[in-house]
Amino acid sequence: MSEKPSFFAELKRRNVYKVAVAYAVVGWLLVQVATQVFPFFDIPNWAVRLVVLAIVIGFPIALVIAWAFELTPDGLKRTEGVDLARSARQPAKRTWIFVVIIGGALSLGLFLLGRYSTGTNPASRSASGELRRDKQREAATGSSIPQKSIAVLPFENLSDDKGAAYFADGIQDEILTKLASIADLKVISRTSTARYKSKPEDLGTVSQQLGVATVLEGSVQKAADKVRVNVQLIDARADSHLWAKTYDRDIKDVFAVESEVAQEIADSLQAKLSPAEASTLATAPTKDTAAYDLFLKGESQLRAANASLRSESFEEAIAWYQQAITRDPNFALAMARLAESRLSQHWFVETFTEPELAEVKKTVEHALALAPDLAQAHVALGLFYYYGYRQYEQALAEFGRALQLQPNNAQALEYSGYVYRRQGQWQRSLDTLKKSLEQDPRNADVAGNLSQTYCILRMWQDAERVGKYALSIDPADVIGMRALLLAILNGSGDIKKAQSVLAT
Repeated sequence: MSEKPSFFAELKRRNVYKVAVAYAVVGWLLVQVATQVFPFFDIPNWAVRLVVLAIVIGFPIALVIAWAFELTPDGLKRTEGVDLARSARQPAKRTWIFVVIIGGALSLGLFLLGRYSTGTNPASRSASGELRRDKQREAATGSSIPQKSIAVLPFENLSDDKGAAYFADGIQDEILTKLASIADLKVISRTSTARYKSKPEDLGTVSQQLGVATVLEGSVQKAADKVRVNVQLIDARADSHLWAKTYDRDIKDVFAVESEVAQEIADSLQAKLSPAEASTLATAPTKDTAAYDLFLKGESQLRAANASLRSESFEEAIAWYQQAITRDPNFALAMARLAESRLSQHWFVETFTEPELAEVKKTVEHALALAPDLAQAHVALGLFYYYGYRQYEQALAEFGRALQLQPNNAQALEYSGYVYRRQGQWQRSLDTLKKSLEQDPRNADVAGNLSQTYCILRMWQDAERVGKYALSIDPADVIGMRALLLAILNGSGDIKKAQSVLAT
């Protein structure tokens, strides 16, 4: 009685080893084809993942088939029904060797093509794919705009006191801030919405420029201890009203108005709220309306200071915040914004001493002790690490925490992008700045810095495209102008074109 062959000998006889090797090589070839060829036809990434998944699932199936069946001159038959003696007399087939050699050569060729044909800079390769997708988004119709997206436009000041515009701006900003904490919504930053009038004539253009489906328009009328807030939610693509409401309240109830408006918007857009997000909508920054009024004056002055970068403007903003904190010692948001204003002064205007920076950190830590989940306090602490001591990892951790608490915080994204750039993490910097620009599409500073990052990477066409976009937002944007000139001079060497940019 013949000895029963071992399991491994049987694997060899049934060609399972050959099938495994051939399958692995051909599978790898298919993966290379998918990853290298699919992007040229703008086939989405999920298709590549589907190919990889199918190959992985198919491997054990191929081995089972190799075990159970055998290819004979009479066709594919079950192994148990094959005449082993006759099979042994058949000349050995070398087809599988040619499959392995040819497949391996093609796989290697595609791998080297993908590795070296687009340059040695991985950021350049990935950004080229991103550029194609960016152009598609720019050319897309309104249907590509997320349904759950909103821009809160500047509120019109209807008060007899025209100097009360800061109060209308403050209510708009607080509603926007509450909405920004909802992860299920896309909320455009105030920097972008501030470039529009309270009631723009062409809402369709606003929708396209900001990438939103809905806008909130409003007005505020303040008189003595009374306030009237009118708001209307509009489908910007169809220019049709979704709802409108008027709130007549005592000034002390303004926080409840802000919460109610934010909640009604979330309900109208069918946004899903976590318990923490619902709590944020209902929470007031302070219970003291006088402190809140002082805080809003500080906010208005800080915007002016950031625009002018004048030391006295920062000092005025700081003074308003300090008065608000004196009035309400538990006003954590005022402390965070006070710290931000001082850090901007330190970074852009005059360098602080070590004791002055220590005082800023003390202010931020106090804010976090009062409100550990206040996103703006984490932004302020991140700025302290970034602007104060170039401690980039600590800064990124704080900006990351701010984004967890407030997913639509474009400011935290913007600063993160700059930190990644300083660390030499080029692709992360590009990705983060582009995401920031999606949240804040009319922010010329972000666009200019993105263009500048492309310049550093010698991606001149991208730098020129984004530099032009920055100047279309703000023709006086210095960063965008400098990046555009560098892109033209280094990319094409066209001096006349560069001179024409300067002339305009």
